Amino acid sequence: MKDKINVRNPRTGKIDYWINPPTIEELTAKCTQLREAQINWQKAGLETRIAALQQWKQAIISKKDRLTEALVNDTGRLSVTVLEIDSFISSIDRWCKLAPELLIETEKPTEIPFIKLQSQLVPYTLVGVISPWNFPLLLSTIDTIPALLAGCSVIIKPSEIAPRFMQPLLETIASVPELSSILTYIEGAGETGANLIKLVDLVCFTGSVTTGKKVAEEAAKQFIPAFLELGGKDPAIVTEKANLELATSAILWGAIVNTGQSCLSIERIYVAEEIFDRFVAQIVAKAQRIKLAFPSIENGEIGPIIAEKQAKIIEEQLEDAVVKGAVIHCGGKIEELGGGLWCKPTVLTEVNHTMKVMTEETFGPIVPIMKFNNIDEAIHLANDSIYGLSAAVFAGTETAAIEIAQHLNAGAISINDAALTAIIHEGEKNSFKFSGMGGSRMGAAAIKRFMRKKALLIKTQPIANPWWFEI
Repeated sequence: MKDKINVRNPRTGKIDYWINPPTIEELTAKCTQLREAQINWQKAGLETRIAALQQWKQAIISKKDRLTEALVNDTGRLSVTVLEIDSFISSIDRWCKLAPELLIETEKPTEIPFIKLQSQLVPYTLVGVISPWNFPLLLSTIDTIPALLAGCSVIIKPSEIAPRFMQPLLETIASVPELSSILTYIEGAGETGANLIKLVDLVCFTGSVTTGKKVAEEAAKQFIPAFLELGGKDPAIVTEKANLELATSAILWGAIVNTGQSCLSIERIYVAEEIFDRFVAQIVAKAQRIKLAFPSIENGEIGPIIAEKQAKIIEEQLEDAVVKGAVIHCGGKIEELGGGLWCKPTVLTEVNHTMKVMTEETFGPIVPIMKFNNIDEAIHLANDSIYGLSAAVFAGTETAAIEIAQHLNAGAISINDAALTAIIHEGEKNSFKFSGMGGSRMGAAAIKRFMRKKALLIKTQPIANPWWFEI
């Protein structure tokens, strides 16, 4: 008999939902079905795949209320949930528009006049997606949609912490016959994810560095590609000539949006000594105006901490920082309200790189600020990390900010703003260091990574007695 997994409600703290992981036999059978169905999905052609995704989009819109309710119960938030669903719907349109331009098979001459080269793009048969709890819908589909358009079948295992959205979404998939045979979601935790890697041809994982390493190791054993989007400890640099009003607002938003539960959150800030006190005063004043979305989910900007384990990590980092001399200006503790776990925006100063809050991923609305004396020191501090996902630079001019950004070891740098990579989808980027591995989720690379290139070398005219062949 399979063991059920309990699911906690982040707003009430109660166990009010359960999931049933598949047995290895059930999972194997499902993957076999998906593989068989992929043959016709690929043969159907891009226009048919686009039409199916557009039909799915309409089904999602028709069940938007149910999907919203499920995601709210998964995450305890409302405004970000609405934005998440809208972003997902928009992404379907964006990829359907881009795919015809990107999936073009070409033919061209070679250096040898009588041989031409024809390229063929061959999709991986079955793609496995393992996604996290912070944006359950968006991050379970960010790799899925381009993979489907490429011609792959896709099987998705979301986090066991936020699985409620699966049921209404599966109903929308079931309403599109062409899609229902080549796309599905499965319930489960780490064991199910580990089993899944053994049954697919390519795996996409979004989550922590610790788990990402395990995914990479298992994928290597299976000799399959692994695309990993892992943790971040995103820095922001603010020079003495930066626009303080802009910088404090943008950085605060980048640090606390979705309660800081994003790999793209600003998690450490380096500010020029000349403007440090003014910067801190401004950002503290703004942080104190931010409210918790409690007791009403409609009022306030800060939702609950979704994962109980994450609340303990935040608490541990704050305690470590205070013991080592950090000063808390606002917020500073985990509160239990209505059974949920909450944290107000927390601004810290007197921090340094001996503290966990400056070196380990926090995933909460924590804003640690450190001063620097010169720009070389700021760059050194920003690069002093095992992470390299993204960053932000605020300077007096665009040119000055770009000059600094070019020295930062991160995949995407927001110039005079923060976390732009969350809303701008055109720029191809790669993670640095332990923040990830594999092709970009943006641009042409995002769809072509789900396909292998085949070269057809075609002899166009007979040549007598070629030099490489003698009778």
